[in-house]
Order: sequence, then C-alpha cells, then structure tokens
Amino acid sequence: MRIPAHSVCTAIRDDIVAGVHGRGSRLTEELLARRHGVSRVPVREALRTLEAEGFVVTRRHAGACVAEPTEQEAADLLETRTLLEPLGASRAARRRTDAHLKVLRGLVRLGQERARHGNSDDLRSLGGWFHDTLAQAAGSPSLTALLTQLRHKIAWMYVVDAPAGPVECWAEHGAVVDAVARGDGDRARALMTLHTERSKPGHRLRFASGGGERTERVRNSQRPVNTPSLRH
Repeated sequence: MRIPAHSVCTAIRDDIVAGVHGRGSRLTEELLARRHGVSRVPVREALRTLEAEGFVVTRRHAGACVAEPTEQEAADLLETRTLLEPLGASRAARRRTDAHLKVLRGLVRLGQERARHGNSDDLRSLGGWFHDTLAQAAGSPSLTALLTQLRHKIAWMYVVDAPAGPVECWAEHGAVVDAVARGDGDRARALMTLHTERSKPGHRLRFASGGGERTERVRNSQRPVNTPSLRH
C-alpha cells in the first residue's frame, strides 16, 4: 500500500514494534521502498531517524538492522517512564488548556464506563490516548516526543497485560486529572508515580538475553514509598 513519504518513518517503526521486522533482521532500503510505495530517499531518512531513536543500528557489512536491546536496556525504559510520566503530569497541571482538560475528562468517563461493564477490548487504546493527551498537555514538545518514543519502545520490548483491576486503574487516571484540573502539580506527580509503579508487574519481556522470544513478568524490587493514596 502506497503511503506518503513523510509517514515512512512511522510505518517502519510500527512494523518493528509489531514484529514484522524481527530483532536483528536487515532493513534493506530497496525492499522497504517497494513495501511502502516510495523512493529510497525517504526510507533512508526514516532509517536515520529510527537509528537515533534506538530502533535501528547500522552494522558493518550488513547495513541497517533492527536493534537487539538487552534486558537491562528494557528495564531502564520502565525506570525512565517512572521518572518522565510524573514530570509530564506535574507540568500538565501548570500548562494544560481547557481543551486538554475536556479531552482528559471525557477519556476518564469513557474508560470508567468500559471498565465497570467489563468492556476491556478498547481499554488499552483508551489508556494510550489518555497518556498521549496528558503528555501533550505538559506544553513541552521535547518532553512529549520523549514520552511518545518511550511508549513505542515499551510496546516493542514488552507484552503489557490488561490491568487486573481496570476500575481501580481508571480511578487512578481520574485522580490525576482532578489534580491537573486544580493546578496541583505536586499531587499530579505523586499520583502518576504511584500509577506507573503499580503498572510495572503487568509488563512481560518479549525476548530473552540469548535472542529468543519469551515473556517474563517484571518483578517489583521495591514498593513505592511516600506516595499518597487516591483518597483526599
């Protein structure tokens, strides 16, 4: 299927995340150009961008290949998320617009409704939309770009289970939005820290250090400390 040249990077990244191009596999400009119906120029530019993002590496005698992240690199992603997501929530409390707040509240209402009725099929996409909107509300293009890239890489490296308690998960989302609406950056940060820590056990690695496919649940080595409950 032919796609616009400016969308080539997104298309290739999506294919890597989805496993169309396996870890370590070669990424040939000619084949990618044919797959996406573009010339080799936008493909070459896309591969450079994806290399900067960590999805692609250039190897001697092989050219561009899909990166093969280690288990430590994967674990570092979750730790980085635990730092950046709360920062984004804190900034959103200071910089969000009324439009951001309207979308966030609408997503929380919809997510809570789906969770109560057991309609979990679209909760994952709603959750992604929620976190994307919250990142945009932070009013920092560089932070938003980092958070977006981080979510792409986590989706690539991990299988993420649906939360065991979806109602509680969306209550946490709602509490974050309440803090953002009040402009309470400290509470928004603390609540998002708690939320990201609680989500860690639902992440299972897709690969083993030897290169084979596997899934292993992430263990929480520490309980979160000095984090407030969701009750005021």
